[in-house]
Amino acid sequence: MIPIWLIIVIVLYALAVLYFAIKYREFRKFLAGSFFVSSGVLGYLWLSNTSIPILGTRFVETPALSGVRAIVHFILFLLAFYFGFVHKAKKSV
Repeated sequence: MIPIWLIIVIVLYALAVLYFAIKYREFRKFLAGSFFVSSGVLGYLWLSNTSIPILGTRFVETPALSGVRAIVHFILFLLAFYFGFVHKAKKSV
């Protein structure tokens, strides 16, 4: 069972990241790079059929889960790339 304080911290952290991603274009550019690298590493772990033990637990991330995460991170990369580099915000009057 995950402690309630950990769930609260994760939710607050996610909300802070979402706030900065919406407000600042440079942050979206940073996220694009981070998601690109993450999807590449996770894709490599999936292709090499490597399981990863989760530090401090008895759990192991399987290669199939790494493949799913690679796909999700690549989609997030495409979104962050589009809204960080390609899409121009409309000028407010």
